[in-house]
Amino acid sequence: MRNKVFILLLLVLVYSCDLLKKSDEKVPIARVNENYLYHDDIEGLVPEDLSKEDSTLLIQNFIKRWATQQLFVDGAKLNLSEQKQQEYNRLVDQYKNDLYSKAYIEALVKRSIDTVVPLNEAEIYYSNNKEVFKLNEELIKFRYIHVNENIIDFDNIKKSFKRYNKQDKITLDSISIQFKSYSLNDSIWIKLSQVIKKIPAVNSENRNQLLKKSNFVQLKDSLGVYLMQINDVLVRNDTAPLEYVKPTIDQIVINKRKLELIRELEKDITKDAIKNKQFEIFD
Repeated sequence: MRNKVFILLLLVLVYSCDLLKKSDEKVPIARVNENYLYHDDIEGLVPEDLSKEDSTLLIQNFIKRWATQQLFVDGAKLNLSEQKQQEYNRLVDQYKNDLYSKAYIEALVKRSIDTVVPLNEAEIYYSNNKEVFKLNEELIKFRYIHVNENIIDFDNIKKSFKRYNKQDKITLDSISIQFKSYSLNDSIWIKLSQVIKKIPAVNSENRNQLLKKSNFVQLKDSLGVYLMQINDVLVRNDTAPLEYVKPTIDQIVINKRKLELIRELEKDITKDAIKNKQFEIFD
């Protein structure tokens, strides 16, 4: 029996020495009372491309912030009541538990959640919640080109742009390198505010020209000539079209799935723990 105790004590001593050796290997760079900041704690702090002077300044500032925080913490421990400190420790433990739980739940959800929302499911949600999808700004479908005022063959370009049949599309696309800027995809809804931001020639005085369906607009400024064709218009309080709000609906549906999955996970993890005798409530 004595031999067993001796061997056990020897193992503890060796293990303790090993811990002390590892602790001694850590290089301290600052101390506040009994708290040490080690070289390992600042690894990765300094970007590789930073100069020596900037690196030194960054490290010095970090050490000062660390010291200030430690001094405040130590001061708080001296001045706060034991009851208050216990309360804060409980909050810290709760926050730690919440972080771990959230990370684990997110990992389980990410692995299990179906993020594909079929069109028919989006259509059902859209039909049942149309009042939610009222527009608070104007949307338009339009195409435009911005060209130099003196561009060669301007009249034919304008003609092709307005008519815009299959051959016109091919022609305009083939010479688009000559345009200052352009957008020929007139099948998607765009916020009018984005158009105004993109095209300097549009202002508060002529913006209403872009709110007339099937309207052709030609504007000119010091940068050149803008040709615009308005295909469709939706104004404030109109119901937003499904294709415009589909990404929002997808996110709503996915979030709903996440909440349902989390509820299932919370129920199952407790049930499994009871079954596997990992969790029990004592009388």
